[in-house]
Amino acid sequence: MKRDTQPPSLLTGRGHRRPADVPGSGTAHRAVTRTLSADPLGGTVRRTVLPSGLRVLTEAIPTVRSVSFGIWVGVGSRDETGASSGVSHFLEHLLFKGTNKRGALEISAEIEAVGGETNAFTTKEYTCYYARVLDQDLPLAIDVMCDLVADSVLDPADVETERGVILEEIAMHDDEPGDEVHDLFATAIYGDHPLGRLISGTEETISPMTRRQIQSFYKRRYTAPNIVIAAAGNLDHAAVVKLVRQALRGTPLDTPAAEPAAPRAATPAARTRAGRTVVEHKESEQAHVVLGSAGIGRVDERRFALGVLNNVLGGGMSSRLFQEIREQRGLAYSVYSYASQYADSGLFAVYAGCAPGKVEEVLGLVRAELATVAAQGVTEGELARGKGMAKGSYVLGLEDTGSRMSRLAKGELLYGDLLSVDQLLARVDAVTAEEVNTLAADLLARPMSLAVVGPFGEDDFTTPVA
Repeated sequence: MKRDTQPPSLLTGRGHRRPADVPGSGTAHRAVTRTLSADPLGGTVRRTVLPSGLRVLTEAIPTVRSVSFGIWVGVGSRDETGASSGVSHFLEHLLFKGTNKRGALEISAEIEAVGGETNAFTTKEYTCYYARVLDQDLPLAIDVMCDLVADSVLDPADVETERGVILEEIAMHDDEPGDEVHDLFATAIYGDHPLGRLISGTEETISPMTRRQIQSFYKRRYTAPNIVIAAAGNLDHAAVVKLVRQALRGTPLDTPAAEPAAPRAATPAARTRAGRTVVEHKESEQAHVVLGSAGIGRVDERRFALGVLNNVLGGGMSSRLFQEIREQRGLAYSVYSYASQYADSGLFAVYAGCAPGKVEEVLGLVRAELATVAAQGVTEGELARGKGMAKGSYVLGLEDTGSRMSRLAKGELLYGDLLSVDQLLARVDAVTAEEVNTLAADLLARPMSLAVVGPFGEDDFTTPVA
């Protein structure tokens, strides 16, 4: 299974609930279907709310011969206690191990027999299970994926098997300092808040975790109102809804009438810390550093300006940081900036991987560049390039059914709405230099925290990072 640490797109949804989803509207007692868009750059998007509160969204793209089908659950590692850290990811593994209808081999073999693929990933705020198959095999994919998500048996023997697999996964992650440093940075900002913990959990939390704990989490969190099913490709919406209802009939997700769950609340905001330096000593050939601060949440209207600012600073080979640190000075192979966004909070940071002896110089250049942009803003040329990159990456990212399926699900689950491609491009076009510069003056002047993985100790970084 994949352990996804990538944030939701900056460019998805508006964060508003549809009036039809407001409790008391009466829509929970019957299936309600709407056409959301017929986008010239995409297909026809339809949405059905089942009586149980489970939502089904599809995008019909008749020019392809495949379909991507995903089941998205609005629960992730931030919904765990300290003692249960890693249970979402543990459960993700276990759901592929067998149901009342199929064993683990049957789950994988049935999809692979038709040339399809299945996988899953866990993030801090949601979990996704998905399959990609030929259009003619969509009924099979729906039946298999709905079965494993709705009716897993969580066999005790499988719990022990997957415990070992996850402990190996944690050990493997510890051997990847380029990944580890991002988790270390999140801990520096969020501390013991769930957003600061590892998605996978730790050896200390996974080793004693019981089947009862996992099963309790499964029953409480995997409920119909908290689930969005999305599909994109050569399909018929009504047929997909019918197949989903058939697949879920008689399972724990075949429940009485309920309203769909609202997107995760943006308030109160998660606690953050500033001005921290955390170092993980490893005798590695390369040092990995992340310098940054708390950012903005995903429903913040400034997210479009943030996307442009991120592109200007470190979003590509033409960015300021890449040009200054790699192209002109040759100090690092990899250097980039990034934004992670959650319902109520976010991160903005710069990563660099370099020789241990060059860390001080690289950090000095990064701090100087951030200070320059905070004080002077971006140029008109940079603004145009940053907007062009944002628009191009978004549209090009919709070239496959998997990306389109994800767009539907994230819009519904995370924002409660879905902007069309044209609306998204217009929002980016509307970003002004003043908006970007105002955001830069705020964001880049905040006290910075530093995470380092490499052959160092805490005392090697005594310079204030603010």
